[in-house]
Amino acid sequence: MKNSLKLGAALFLTLLCSCSGANAAKQNSATQIYFDTAVTLTANCSDEVLSAAFSLCEKYEKTLSRTREDSEVSLINSGRKTAGRDTLEVIEKGLYYGALTGGKFDITVADLSELWDFKNETVPARDEIAEALKSVDYGSVKISGDTIETNGKKIDLGGIAKGYVSDKLLDFFKSKKVKEGIINLGGNVTVFGDRYYKVGIKKPFSETEIFATVSLKNKSVSTSGTYERCFEKDGKAYHHIIDTETGYPAETNLLSASVIGDTSADCDALSTVCILYGLEKATAFINETYGFEAVFIDKSYQLSFTDGLEIKNGIIVLKTDL
Repeated sequence: MKNSLKLGAALFLTLLCSCSGANAAKQNSATQIYFDTAVTLTANCSDEVLSAAFSLCEKYEKTLSRTREDSEVSLINSGRKTAGRDTLEVIEKGLYYGALTGGKFDITVADLSELWDFKNETVPARDEIAEALKSVDYGSVKISGDTIETNGKKIDLGGIAKGYVSDKLLDFFKSKKVKEGIINLGGNVTVFGDRYYKVGIKKPFSETEIFATVSLKNKSVSTSGTYERCFEKDGKAYHHIIDTETGYPAETNLLSASVIGDTSADCDALSTVCILYGLEKATAFINETYGFEAVFIDKSYQLSFTDGLEIKNGIIVLKTDL
């Protein structure tokens, strides 16, 4: 799983343009740094509304980040038994995907995540990994009301938190009667309003090259990739998406998985699951999951996608939009 709220320097998705630019001049846009990535919010709203949206980003970073000592997640990991509704909602969503995937997606991966230092390109010792694996068990986490019992397991919400934040930002904009906008958290993009937007999926290991373009209207898309935080040591490549069965980076034939749906939190979790599953199983899994589609780039740089998508004039579109 993603080992913190941090996305790193590489942006998976980029907004290319809207298919209809008539209202572009009315849009207010700004970029600030949260979750260790550039968060760009663009909407038909006042400066005050945009500022309040960024304040929400700050609030959720302080709440959900495993690496902040004062966050609710850190306090839970230190033994606290209560949490706010937002934190519990994200945890509950994470537990849902733990159950759905039989533990392939597991939010109790914090001890394991902390071992892997991608900044300093450190490979943990085998005995350290074996010991950390003992603490991975989403089924040990129980929630009752505002009370949470982790039974000694430590939580990392990095595989789902930014998607949750995107959904909350969308709710906020809608509560302020904002009719159109773009929420871009690097690997998570949500577009809303009356027009279609072209969202580019970047080529793995490239800073600027677009590998595929998706046309979206009132949808979210989240991309996970094995090239986000990675390094090579002694001839072996390591990436940040850890298989909680082995404690090592997932052995996968996918470089990139982009999941499209109505809710960013779900897309965020599902894109990670797809990387863990690999192309064949991920394709079948998303095809069987109502309301979601996916675009894949495998290790041979072959593009593929699920049944509800097709290419029209070189752009990937939802069949329901045709």
